Amino acid sequence: PPRRRTRAAGMNWLGLVLLLATDVVGLVLIPLGLPGLWLMVLGFIGFGWLTQFRTIGVVAMGIVIAVAAIGEIAEAWLGFRITRRYGGSKRAGWGALLGGILGAVVGVPVPIVGSVIGAFVGSFAGATVLEYTRSLAMGGATRAGWGAVVGRAAAAAVKVALGLVIAALGLFAALR
Repeated sequence: PPRRRTRAAGMNWLGLVLLLATDVVGLVLIPLGLPGLWLMVLGFIGFGWLTQFRTIGVVAMGIVIAVAAIGEIAEAWLGFRITRRYGGSKRAGWGALLGGILGAVVGVPVPIVGSVIGAFVGSFAGATVLEYTRSLAMGGATRAGWGAVVGRAAAAAVKVALGLVIAALGLFAALR
């Protein structure tokens, strides 16, 4: 009884610290092109596990996982859609996606901002090069590259907004 209650209260604090830490780190990772939403999902589930799933159930976990999945789908869709709106082809969309991933990986050695800058430069370069190989028009290829950059920024903004939704759901569950 009293000892058990103290232990459970300690687990709530430990769970809350874990939840808040994964939320903050996850939100920072998103603009870096890293899997911040999925870290937040793990923190949410970890909180549930540490509190014996008293305030988090299967439905809440499903919702959080669905929000993270929507973020991943939105990232890919926005990159393609905005690149195309700027005149790029499907090839430019693929170039933006693959170039962004490659740029983020190449930029990792530069602390904090390297992967962000690398992802933007890679998106621009990938879309521009692949669009140029299709159209042989540098003006249109450059425009598609800028579309890829705008798409990457829009996708990051959407994912941060969805990360805030996951954080709010986690805090709501923790404070219930």
